[in-house]
Amino acid sequence: MTLDATRAEPHPHHHARQRLAHARSARLAQLQALDEAGPSADDHLLAAQRAAMGQVLEEIDEAFARIDDGTYGTCTGCAKPIPAERLEILPYTRHCVACRGLTG
Repeated sequence: MTLDATRAEPHPHHHARQRLAHARSARLAQLQALDEAGPSADDHLLAAQRAAMGQVLEEIDEAFARIDDGTYGTCTGCAKPIPAERLEILPYTRHCVACRGLTG
């Protein structure tokens, strides 16, 4: 028996967790860069960017919670599976494309 044959399969959402962790790290780095920018004439723009980053970080945390409770990958609008391709691009989404169009 080879070592490969004895390895357990990764958790079904292992790759989703990796994508979410990467997205979180990227957003935190962007937020840090905004904080280091200091005061400028575009403070309202920086505040909007900080708020947007904060919202995405909340959505990422909510996606981790959905993995833990077993609802990750299911649209919260229609309860149908979210296509894997959409989750690859936007791992923290909670809507399929059709329902996202209805929510804004």
